[in-house]
Amino acid sequence: MIEQQIVVRTDDGRMTAFTCHPERGGPFPVILLFMDAPGIREELRDMARRLGTSGYYVMLPNLYYRSGLMELSELALEEDERRKRMFELMESLSISKVMQDTDSLLAFAKTQRAANTRLVGAVGYCMSGQYAISAAARYPDQVKAAASIYGVRLVTDAPDSPHLAAAHARGELYVGCAETDHWAPPEMVEALTKALAGLAIEAEVEIYPGVDHGFAFPQRAVYDKAAAERHWERLLALFRRRLCA
Repeated sequence: MIEQQIVVRTDDGRMTAFTCHPERGGPFPVILLFMDAPGIREELRDMARRLGTSGYYVMLPNLYYRSGLMELSELALEEDERRKRMFELMESLSISKVMQDTDSLLAFAKTQRAANTRLVGAVGYCMSGQYAISAAARYPDQVKAAASIYGVRLVTDAPDSPHLAAAHARGELYVGCAETDHWAPPEMVEALTKALAGLAIEAEVEIYPGVDHGFAFPQRAVYDKAAAERHWERLLALFRRRLCA
């Protein structure tokens, strides 16, 4: 496995990103792994590695780069203050900003011999489920598969709401939802399911029974191994179907 910490120039500055891919056999389809609200940490880098060992060029960008922050763990704050800062950082993002960052990420990947930007997948957790779906809509000819795992704000009143943007996607969409999730309540899931059902693309919304928001992360108290492995099964199968052409 080849790992690098890269710097990508964007319209708003210099964004760092962790990348990894196998040593042999490229160029590899690109997977954009969008971080959750707690930000970049070793737990996420391990998830990038798991994807990378399956035969992909994985990019894990630090979406909080505009704040000058590398990792929340750098902040010498009590837990309550760190959580408050996390929400501030999360609210500082928007679909528009992250899509501009995605433009820069794919432009960088296009210069890399190990990356095949004609075949792109995207996955986002928590706050970033919306970004994965939005990337599929922004790049319909490149993003062949996108997954949102307990994503939030997938149905909003905004004109760029993911449930509306999905109409512009051509790739396959997968949405995995926790049965118990006050960040993504049943009414949101129902509205999203209805919206996706009306599209001329393959799309699935799956409820993971008996688990809560955050179940896929081993370092979370709500981690559920069986559900987490099921999500990996779904995710890897999705990318095999759509990216291994």
